[in-house]
Parts: sequence; C-alpha cells; structure tokens
Amino acid sequence: MVTLLIILLIIFCIAIGFFVLIQNPKGGGLATGGSGSNMFGVQRTGDVLEKGTWVLLTLIVVVSLAITTVGKSGNGSTGTGSKIDEQINKAATPTILGGGAPAPSTTTPAATPKTGDSTKK
Repeated sequence: MVTLLIILLIIFCIAIGFFVLIQNPKGGGLATGGSGSNMFGVQRTGDVLEKGTWVLLTLIVVVSLAITTVGKSGNGSTGTGSKIDEQINKAATPTILGGGAPAPSTTTPAATPKTGDSTKK
C-alpha cells in the first residue's frame, strides 16, 4: 500500500512540475494571446493550469499524509524487522576475558612505611 502511495506521489510531483513550467509568471505561457484578445479561449488555458496546479498541490499533501499515516499504523511499535533494528535493540552485554573468572583487582595496597629508614634525621 505504501509503495502504491509513493508511486502516486512521484507521478503527482512530476505533473505539478510540468504544470508550473508551462505557466508564465506574468500571465504568459500558454495563455498568451496574439493581440491581447481572448481568441480561441486562451484565457481559459491559464485558468485551467492554475486550478490544475492547486488540485495537484492538494493531492500531494493528501498523499503525503496518507503515507505517513499508513507507515506509522502498519509498523506500530514492533519495528520494521530489519537487521539494523535488531542490532540496535539487541542489548550489548560486556564479557570478562578468561571465561567468567573474576576480574583482577585494580587497587594497589597502601604503601607501608619502612621502620629502618636511615635517610631521615
């Protein structure tokens, strides 16, 4: 379902790109008339392109929201099941070298004063 929605989104994006490129920003484009008259309904072409752009924009927003909704509800909290997700969710357990023997003590014994120190006077 998500794949179908993504394909529709790509088609709508390409179509809106064509609609925008066909239009001229100052009312020209396909809406240019010979002597400024509305011969052959040229003004209607501009209206159709403008309305088509708004319709495609609305469809892009709706399909984008549908992809988000379907994507979140389809996966839920179970994850995507990919190997990357498994490695992220897997708890790292530290192992002690030597097969479970207790780790050697890292504390050093306190220095004991020497009783026969002859350097002090």
